[in-house]
Amino acid sequence: MKKCSLTSVLSSCFIVAFLGLATLMPAVPAKGATPEQEDAERIADLVLANHIIADQGVVDGFGHISVRSAKNPNHYFISRSRAPALVSADDIMEYDLDDHPIDARGRASYLERFIHSEIYKARPDVQSVIHSHSPAVIPFGVSDVPLRPISHMGGFLIRQVPVFEIREAGGNETDMLIRSKALGAALAKKLGNGTVVLMRGHGNTVIGQSIKTAVFHAIYTELNARLQAEALRLGGKITFLNEVEAGKIGEQNDKLVDRPWEIWKNQALSHAQQR
Repeated sequence: MKKCSLTSVLSSCFIVAFLGLATLMPAVPAKGATPEQEDAERIADLVLANHIIADQGVVDGFGHISVRSAKNPNHYFISRSRAPALVSADDIMEYDLDDHPIDARGRASYLERFIHSEIYKARPDVQSVIHSHSPAVIPFGVSDVPLRPISHMGGFLIRQVPVFEIREAGGNETDMLIRSKALGAALAKKLGNGTVVLMRGHGNTVIGQSIKTAVFHAIYTELNARLQAEALRLGGKITFLNEVEAGKIGEQNDKLVDRPWEIWKNQALSHAQQR
């Protein structure tokens, strides 16, 4: 009989108990998978994605990620109001695009869930949305220095990133939270056909055609912002990616998201076991 190492036993126990999943890693849905099966895979990936973006420093106690339902594209899944690093499968809730929970069971909702529903309404291509307070992007949302693609891994940014000014949609006395459908729609409009929109003094919102792609975009938006800030400190002229370069790079990298996803997954699980 093959012996199991202590590490493998602990890993298996952690994955079941901590993430609330029945398997280590959701497999890519097989051809012919039902919409219900695909939604189960998306929910499992959603739980894992919450832990990854927390582990990678994109979110802390605040921030959230959602995924559109495969069974009903007019619905989406997102955690109850909880810190991303603590999210389990039992925390995942289903909402319609009017932001009504399908089965709340007394669980509290994120105040800014309107970010997600309004982007899904405006962008049928979007399958996942992340809102974060990603620290390195904040300076670019409050200054006249635009966030632009500077690194190969930031090619998906394509061109300078738009900044959402909540005062234009909600006046000068908001708490800067996207706590209404009108503000969510205004944010979605500012995002347009882009991948990232900065939110002045608040953070950013990132989209993807899958959960893994959205996570990739969120992590590398933060990295691109850090690298651009470093280049600005050096002084002199900065050479950014042009739109053709960025477009080709972004398209290629979006096909390779499984590679970093694996290491991010392993790191998040390992670090959680150590806590």
